[in-house]
Amino acid sequence: MATTYEPIATTTLGSDTASTEFTGITGSFTDLVLVVGTVASNTAGVDGLVLRVGNGTIDTGSNYSRTNLIGNGSSALSYRATSASRIVLTQDAYLPTTLGEVNAIVNFQNYSNTTTYKTVLHRLNYASGDVIAQVGLWRSTSAINRIQISSNGYNLKAGSTFTLYGIASA
Repeated sequence: MATTYEPIATTTLGSDTASTEFTGITGSFTDLVLVVGTVASNTAGVDGLVLRVGNGTIDTGSNYSRTNLIGNGSSALSYRATSASRIVLTQDAYLPTTLGEVNAIVNFQNYSNTTTYKTVLHRLNYASGDVIAQVGLWRSTSAINRIQISSNGYNLKAGSTFTLYGIASA
C-alpha cells in the first residue's frame, strides 16, 4: 500500500510574529508532517521553537512530554520533560536569529485517532552541525485539528517558512 504526501498549507511569515497556526485540519489523512524549512527568532537565545496542538483550541495545559537525543559529532546528551505545557523542539532553548540556521521535520502519528494519545516524532538540524531527535507525546485522545508553532514569548522572524502535509494511504 503506497502512501503519498499531500500539501495542506504553507506559511511564509511576512513580518515578525509571535506564532503561526494551522487550523481546520481535517481527519482525512493517516498522519501529518510539518516541515519547518527555515526559522529564526528576532531575539537571540530565546526559549526555543515551541510546538502546541489542540482540538478546537490550542492546549496550553500540562499535557505534553518529550525525550530528546542531541549530538554534534563529538558529544551527545539526552533529556526528558514530563507534564510540560509545550514541546520545545530546539536545543538548550536556543533559536538563532539568522534564517536558514535551523530546519525541522515534525511527524504527527495517527493524529485523528480518538482512542489514543498522540505521538510526535521530530528531527531538528542546526547549520552548526548539532542534530536533535525527539519523541513527544500529547496526552489527549482528541484528534489534532490545530497546530501552533511559536517562540515562547518572542517573535518568529519574517521569512520563516512552515509547510503542513497530510499522508494519505493509497
